[in-house]
Amino acid sequence: MSKALERRAKLREDLVLAAEKSVARGGLAGLKTRDLARQIGCANGAVYNLVEDVDELILRVGSRTLARLDATLSSTEREGPASPQEMLVRIAVAYCDFAAENLELWRALFEHRMERGKPIPQWAIDEQMNLFRHIYHPLTKLFPKWNADELGITTRSLFSAVHGMVSLGLEQKLIAVPIAVLRHEIATIVKAMVHGLAITPARK
Repeated sequence: MSKALERRAKLREDLVLAAEKSVARGGLAGLKTRDLARQIGCANGAVYNLVEDVDELILRVGSRTLARLDATLSSTEREGPASPQEMLVRIAVAYCDFAAENLELWRALFEHRMERGKPIPQWAIDEQMNLFRHIYHPLTKLFPKWNADELGITTRSLFSAVHGMVSLGLEQKLIAVPIAVLRHEIATIVKAMVHGLAITPARK
């Protein structure tokens, strides 16, 4: 790699890291390319030689957040033997803890909207979908007779339920819930959902 390309790669990395710190401090609303350019020592216009646009920059920050979330959930899976139901509870609680500890970066994953008419790049979709395996795999053990479509739908339903509880529980408003209580309630709901699925008549 030439020195020019090495410098560009380093500058691009610095840009994403600076954007990540900015989002962590003040959310997406505080992300300004002019400030980022000053921090990494380049002209504001040069930012768009490093990324296509602000959408890509936010997606690159999100990619780093998803990678850390993936590592957290993988570490949780390695904590010791557990039944599939217990593993789903572990994953759900770990997701809650990650969101609480990385609140603005976690919020940015769901608050960001692409420019109208512009699709999300396939690489970003693939990274998001890859995380569903942490729910999908325990479900395959709980319900070995279910087909891939059934498992996929239930995977998304479980995620939606837990994500909704986390999102509402962490709101800094009247509905905010102490983190210890939120963790307990999430565990209770996941257990109840798995139990309910187990006694529901087989799908046709």
